[in-house]
Amino acid sequence: MTAAGDSSASAGRIAALALPALGVLAAEPLYLLFDTAVVGHLGALALAGLAIGGLIVVMVGTGLVFLSYGTTARSARYYGAGDRSSAVNEGVQATLMAIALGVVFVVVVQAAAVPIVSAIASKPDIAHAALSWLRIAVIGAPAMLMSLAGNGWMRGVQDTVRPLRHVVIGFAVSAVLCPLLVFGWLGLPRWELAGSAVANLVGQWVAALLFARALLVERVPVGLDWPVLRAQLVMGRDLFVRTLAFQICYVSAAAVAARFGAASVAAHQVVLQLWNFLALVLDSLAIAAQALVGAALGAGLAAHAKSVAWRVTAYSAAAATVLAVLLASGSSVIPHLFTNDHAVLHAIGVPWWFMVAQLPVAGVVFGLDGVLLGAGDARFMRNATVVSALAGFLPLIWLSLIFGWGLAGIWAGLSTFLVLRLVFVGGRAFSGRWTVLGTG
Repeated sequence: MTAAGDSSASAGRIAALALPALGVLAAEPLYLLFDTAVVGHLGALALAGLAIGGLIVVMVGTGLVFLSYGTTARSARYYGAGDRSSAVNEGVQATLMAIALGVVFVVVVQAAAVPIVSAIASKPDIAHAALSWLRIAVIGAPAMLMSLAGNGWMRGVQDTVRPLRHVVIGFAVSAVLCPLLVFGWLGLPRWELAGSAVANLVGQWVAALLFARALLVERVPVGLDWPVLRAQLVMGRDLFVRTLAFQICYVSAAAVAARFGAASVAAHQVVLQLWNFLALVLDSLAIAAQALVGAALGAGLAAHAKSVAWRVTAYSAAAATVLAVLLASGSSVIPHLFTNDHAVLHAIGVPWWFMVAQLPVAGVVFGLDGVLLGAGDARFMRNATVVSALAGFLPLIWLSLIFGWGLAGIWAGLSTFLVLRLVFVGGRAFSGRWTVLGTG
């Protein structure tokens, strides 16, 4: 079967790409929950240190996610054109970039760890605990970024099973080592919070080495390819700015929610975490769209790319609608799984129904995001996200603080953000200007 033939958008093909991708997306949050549960038995101070140190590391992975999504878009085009070696070369260049950026991050954090942590931590003892974790765990940053790059090119060649295997093996190693090194079981040293960092570090490098091995067995040159690297950096710049716009919005929302009291910020956190989980489900379909659309455009099949786009988006919208119905039906039960505080449960009602109402919109938006990212339309995605944030999300967040609108204002901002993005990406999809053929 040709590469172009592999870009079929049947329900089975989409599921074959999306389900393993969902496993990869869910693996890290699940491991972080496990790590938190282990460290939580050391007490509140250790847990606070893990939270702050982990926040710094996770922000880097989130900010540099273009190593995955940008690489998928470029690699998929070559795969669709039947040029697997060039598709893999995109992975080589992304991996070299990941190593370089990871090393820079390690050096910067090690040099500036004290002021960085002190600026976030509220007390010296919390800062000290965070430092003990961060200085060890940050050594895994190059490995974490290598895994992002590996996921990127493998998705581009429509292989989402091996990345799942590599990530699961890495996190399984971490999960086994974490309690052993934290509590000193089986005769190992009791390193407490530092043991969590070492387990995290080892697991990240195990996964990274598996991704590196996958590149080597392709038998492609591993040297720098400056034209490809420059093209990746341009796309990476646009996707980085887009991600930064998201982060500014969500940090602002949390800061404003905190001004309305503990119950409000707790309710916001519960619903936002659930929203983030649902976004992972929809992102798995967007990843399928990236791989299939990129391959179709690389093969010169514009009509097929459009067919893939609408079908994947329809599946994403349908999945989001089903999730919305389930959340609406469980509105009196599901929140109790997260808290039994009456004030928080009362406050949850407002953002809960905003989340339910906006899920079908999000399904369409996320599906079209995947289509446009697969087409390499990064500059448009950057501009659409920034304008939507500046015109929709941020104004309502800060107006809710000024006028006391509370969580209703904050979540109205998120809903407006989504609607504006729907207008932008929907208009772009209908225009057909994203269907640029070939591998350039």
